[in-house]
Amino acid sequence: MRDYRKYDVWKLGHEITLNIYSITKAFPKDEEFGITSQMRRSSFSIPSNIAEGCGRASDAEFKRFLIISRGSAAELEYFMLLAKDLKYIDDVSYTTLYDKVNKVKRSISNLIQKI
Repeated sequence: MRDYRKYDVWKLGHEITLNIYSITKAFPKDEEFGITSQMRRSSFSIPSNIAEGCGRASDAEFKRFLIISRGSAAELEYFMLLAKDLKYIDDVSYTTLYDKVNKVKRSISNLIQKI
């Protein structure tokens, strides 16, 4: 069994989740069950799927959960764009988060290739 806390990609996913929770606190209250919920769910799905994959018995299962994690990062990328276009986040915050999400996607892809 792998220790997910040793993976830099998990650490980055966790950091992104903390960033998303922080930034969505300022979103309009009427978005609580809309984009706020969706962004939070897709963000925590990144590190949680890595963690779950680490608890699985085979490399194939681990790889499957990494693929799911990468899909969640792509989903989050869209929600961030939507939030920017709705003026819920500014361009600087968007760019910073976008760079982190793209880095985590690349890191997940690299890890998948190594398995």
